[in-house]
Amino acid sequence: MATIEKRGGSYRITVSAGYNTDGKQIKKRMTWTPSPGMTDRQIKKELEKQSVLFEHQVETGQFLNGSITFSEFAKTWFDDYAEKQLRTKTITEYKGLMRRIEKAIGHIKLIKLQPRHLMEFYNNLAESGIREDTKYKPRHNFKEIMQKAGYTQKTLSAAAGVSINTVARCVNGSNVSKTTADKIKIVLDGDIFEAVERNSNKLSDKTISEYHRLISSILTTAVQWQVIPSNPCGRVKPPKVERREAAGLDENEAAELIHCLQSEPLKYRTAVMLTLYTGMRRGEICGLDWSDIDFENNLLSITKSIVYTSSTGLQEGQTKTKSSQRIINIPHDMTALLNEYRREQLKRRFALGDQWTESGKVFTNERGGLLSPDTLSAWFKKFVKRHGLPDIHFHTLRHTAATLLIAGGVDVATVSKRLGHADKTTTLNTYTHAIKSADAAAAEKLAAILSPTNLKQAN
Repeated sequence: MATIEKRGGSYRITVSAGYNTDGKQIKKRMTWTPSPGMTDRQIKKELEKQSVLFEHQVETGQFLNGSITFSEFAKTWFDDYAEKQLRTKTITEYKGLMRRIEKAIGHIKLIKLQPRHLMEFYNNLAESGIREDTKYKPRHNFKEIMQKAGYTQKTLSAAAGVSINTVARCVNGSNVSKTTADKIKIVLDGDIFEAVERNSNKLSDKTISEYHRLISSILTTAVQWQVIPSNPCGRVKPPKVERREAAGLDENEAAELIHCLQSEPLKYRTAVMLTLYTGMRRGEICGLDWSDIDFENNLLSITKSIVYTSSTGLQEGQTKTKSSQRIINIPHDMTALLNEYRREQLKRRFALGDQWTESGKVFTNERGGLLSPDTLSAWFKKFVKRHGLPDIHFHTLRHTAATLLIAGGVDVATVSKRLGHADKTTTLNTYTHAIKSADAAAAEKLAAILSPTNLKQAN
């Protein structure tokens, strides 16, 4: 039962929330202030309503107040909102950001969090030497050391508590984090990593804006849950992020890349060509099932994505956004290449027998399991270097698909749909230069059509 006491011009409502481990009663309180001009009868009626509502919130665990710290509320936000609404990869990235956030403002009570606290934090993030991304490079004979110790990639993965893809990265000579290096060093018991020089540059404005966006999301929820009256992030200007246009290959560069592909393994040749034809993301390519391909009608259903996090390893999840789930057309040449690759995969499947893992995926690892998007990127990086091509990334193929479509006169709405963008604005902002170039070419064509000479000849 709630108790009410008048305190000056306001009222304090107190509700019992049970007892703690010492047998002491836990009390929750809230203050309610009547609006100016309310009569005694109106105040009494509203007080009864507020006390019943408050008692219900306490009983059901819905009541929070601004006296809790940012860290305490953030934990509730992750448990009650993020874990249910956001992708696993997004949650992992947010938890990575929280380390710095909690050090800076985690101890401050929500009701006392001010814009100056946030500005001090952002200014600190902008200082030199703030980065913590020291990487560790495995020694060139890592595989030999691993095998000499009696481990395979699979058994080392289990013993060190890291994913098998992480071990594969070490075998391939890729850099890993200090946490990963420490876990593997304990198992292999040796000095098998060397620190790569720490990056002393500042955090980018984009990264600082990501911190601001996360803090603002948490505090917006606090406002919605009536924990605090307003979001202090609304009174702070984060660093302005300059939008960089996505750069793709032009027609000649794309033709050269395709020519170089002809001598490459069929699996990777197929993955690259499919990306060029569709503009799919890496994770979407790796998440594609054979059942997603309608060979008869040359259609592709994009509904899933493969993501990797250090806590969960490789797993299948949803596409980046709801609008990323789409059905798009592919040309007959692409369907034929997929068919050729499917036959090759079936041969390998039969050759391996019960050692093959049937995942149903179009692109798999050597034994049929999930293929990491990072594996595509690593192969592509070596492919580009091997053939002396421009220094581009696998994601550049997606941009190439978009810019070539726009240059070919395809309308932005269609391009946006094929890419799986949430709306046309994203496409317009990302490919501004390509759109301007296509528009300029259209203007030239129109000028040629409407020139007096051509009009005279037409008559």
